Amino acid sequence: MVRLLGRSGTRAPLRPGGRPSARRRRTDGPARWRPTAGLRSVLSGRSVAGQVFLLIVVIVLLLVVAAVVALVLQVRHDTTREARNRSLAVAQTFANAPGTPEALDSPDPTAVLQPRAEAARELSRVDFVVVMNTDGIRYTHPKPDRIGKKFVGTVEPALAGEPVVEEITGTIGRLVQAVVPVRGPDGEVVGLVSAGITTENVGGAADRQMPLVFGAAGAALVLATGGAALVSRRLLRQTHGLGPHEMTRMYEHHDAVLHAVREGVIILDDDGTLLLANDEAHRLLGLPADAEGRPVSGLGLDPGTAGLLASGRVATDEVHRVGGRLLAINQRPTDRAGGPPGSVATLRDSTELRALSGRAEAARERLNMLYDAGVGIGTSLDVTRTAEELAELAVPRFADFCTVDLFDAVLGGGQPDAAAALRRTAASGIRKDAPLYPVGERIRFVGTSPQGRSLTEGRPLLEPRLERAPGWQAQDLERSAQVVEYGIHSLITVPLRAGALVLGVVSFWRSEKPDPFDREELALAEELVARAAVSIDNARRYTREHSMAVTLQRSLLPRTLPEQGALDIAYRYLPAQAGVGGDWFDVLPLSGARVALVVGDVVGHGLHAAATMGRLRTAVHNFSALDLPPDELLTLLDELVSRIDQDETEEDDTAPVTGATCLYAVYDPVSGRCTVARAGHPPPAVIRPDGDVVFPDVPAGPPLGLGGLPFETAELDLAAGSRLVLYTDGLVEDRQRDIDVGLELLREALSRAGDSPEDTCRAVLEARRPARASDDIALIVARTRGLAGDRVAEWPVPSDPAAVAEVRARVTRKLAEWGLEELAFTTELILSELVTNAIRYGGGPIHVRVLRDRHLICEVFDSSSTSPHLRYAAMTDEGGRGLFLVARLAERWGTRYVPGGKVIWAEQPLP
Repeated sequence: MVRLLGRSGTRAPLRPGGRPSARRRRTDGPARWRPTAGLRSVLSGRSVAGQVFLLIVVIVLLLVVAAVVALVLQVRHDTTREARNRSLAVAQTFANAPGTPEALDSPDPTAVLQPRAEAARELSRVDFVVVMNTDGIRYTHPKPDRIGKKFVGTVEPALAGEPVVEEITGTIGRLVQAVVPVRGPDGEVVGLVSAGITTENVGGAADRQMPLVFGAAGAALVLATGGAALVSRRLLRQTHGLGPHEMTRMYEHHDAVLHAVREGVIILDDDGTLLLANDEAHRLLGLPADAEGRPVSGLGLDPGTAGLLASGRVATDEVHRVGGRLLAINQRPTDRAGGPPGSVATLRDSTELRALSGRAEAARERLNMLYDAGVGIGTSLDVTRTAEELAELAVPRFADFCTVDLFDAVLGGGQPDAAAALRRTAASGIRKDAPLYPVGERIRFVGTSPQGRSLTEGRPLLEPRLERAPGWQAQDLERSAQVVEYGIHSLITVPLRAGALVLGVVSFWRSEKPDPFDREELALAEELVARAAVSIDNARRYTREHSMAVTLQRSLLPRTLPEQGALDIAYRYLPAQAGVGGDWFDVLPLSGARVALVVGDVVGHGLHAAATMGRLRTAVHNFSALDLPPDELLTLLDELVSRIDQDETEEDDTAPVTGATCLYAVYDPVSGRCTVARAGHPPPAVIRPDGDVVFPDVPAGPPLGLGGLPFETAELDLAAGSRLVLYTDGLVEDRQRDIDVGLELLREALSRAGDSPEDTCRAVLEARRPARASDDIALIVARTRGLAGDRVAEWPVPSDPAAVAEVRARVTRKLAEWGLEELAFTTELILSELVTNAIRYGGGPIHVRVLRDRHLICEVFDSSSTSPHLRYAAMTDEGGRGLFLVARLAERWGTRYVPGGKVIWAEQPLP
């Protein structure tokens, strides 16, 4: 066994009897190889060295041929390109030369242009320069007998004013010619100029260099062949002329003998370094995979065993305890018969109670595994992660591979459907290349497979020998053959049962251990899966409830923003990792081209918070339709939250919604003013057009539902291009820092943000988003736009019915100025009715304002606080039809109250 290795650690060739072959002995003398014999062996190709030599020569030859072909193709390409560029340049230069257009207009163009063309041809080294008229009749040519004849070539693009370059085969050979227009003073094409050159004249220099290129290629081939011969000759010496089949057979015999014996074999050099250990030695001593090449004293063996192996002394059946084994060690030196210095040791397991101790160890490991399953499976309420924890626990402690297949409905939190397909949810194994179904694959098990029977019968099944299980192979003949060929030989399948529900099936596969699964391991697998099934079912139930809450929350949040022209808006909504929260936001178009922004937060998570958020958002929608000021809207919202708390406390003693906050802002693009009120909500941020970030002083009202205190408003003057930033407290608050610190960090993030709302949202979340958010985050960024003065028209109206005619005239002129003559009739009628009502029933002063935004908006202000009502007038009524006409002609109309009176408005769509 020792002599299987040479002094350098390489393996020596063996004859079938195990002794070194005669070839090896013949080459041990001082004159091993004769040069001529070695060369013949290299050239023969039968040895490894010969095959390497031929391979190198072929590769070099292919590289040389490829390089030469590439060079030839490149030369031809460069020749053609040079010919095109030169012919085009000469033709354009001659066409644009001073005097060329005048010469074409002269009585005898040939007399003027022929000398010039010949001089240009000789200087530019082209084959011809031909000047012709627009009919293609030549005025010049190197051969005078061709002057006056029709030019051969394409001239139509040049007549259209575009130069053209083409490759043709003429009387002088393969050539490239360019035709360009000659333009007169007025830019009109008055003639054509063509210049041409044969590719042979352009590429002559490159062709003359080809012999040099072929010579260099030949020299490179000779040098490479000589180098390959030297390398192959050296390889020939080192392999001793063995052919590939002989070397393969030698190594196969060596590995078969070394690793098939049931005794541990280790070989060490004279300084105690481990050179080789077979599989049995690795198993008996518990050696690491990279043990070869390391000192035996550093392999974690007990001192007695390590000392014996490192000493190299002779030992016969010395018994050492290694782990739970009693090993009989025999050791001999390797240099007695002229071998390399070192020693070889054989190991035998002589433990008489090995089977009994193995069973005890297995029972202890099973108990440990069940304990670890209790604490390690179900650490998260995620179905997929729980299945992965089961697979990871089972490998490699119980099985070499473990797969978990669940019904699709279980992954989504629903009830499993026994008729549906399963999906491979988790897989773990000692290697990654097993030919099992991959994770994510949809699988429908046939009824005869172990998995199919387990699902149908609801009990675990054992297949000790997969290669003898036809029912399992019927699932997928090709994949089943690959699994068996891979080495997987035994299988246990256990259904995942949670009460009366079967959630899926777990499969345990064995490949490394030669013994198949047994009945005791089947019981262990059943217990292991039963514990995991409880956790998977809990995760399924949580997923169902969480999905319901998420669906409810998503349905209550705005899916798209309404169209409006006052603000450019971007927003982000990030739910918390812990569950569904109650943050919300909204964008609400109001009358007079105004827009309302609202951000709110219901503290807490779950269905209750999401439902409360939906009720508050609906209430804000309804209140905003009344065009209420922000403070009055928050007052009504506060009363609503108080009533919600009273109803819920009376019904089920639930906690009141004392954590609801809200911020409501109304922006007017005409005045550039934003009115803001907040109820326990963080203040807004404003990014001015110069990039300065401020937090305006907006009075902080109490949270919604407390009642008893009024809300205050703040008016902000926002220049066009300012950005208003609204957010919830999840962006600036957490348990590790105060809100002031969070606001300052938000200020820094906003100061570095880009100009657009989208860039601002992105920059803020990149800087402020926590790794695992404990609260929802709602963020909305609105960049202001101003309504230009030329889009606003306003007039005072005297309290005189005769003034209505002047209002109609003014609005007609303004609509004509705006290009909206189509709306003149309906607008006159609407304003006539609204102004007449204001004069008759309202009080002075009266103002009319017309806005041209996304709609045409007509507004009439008077000092009365009485709101008009739409009604159907009877046939005998003399009045009451004005608002009815306004409602039919306008897309929307309404009333809003302002300090000092009211405004009646109507909107019409623009044509």
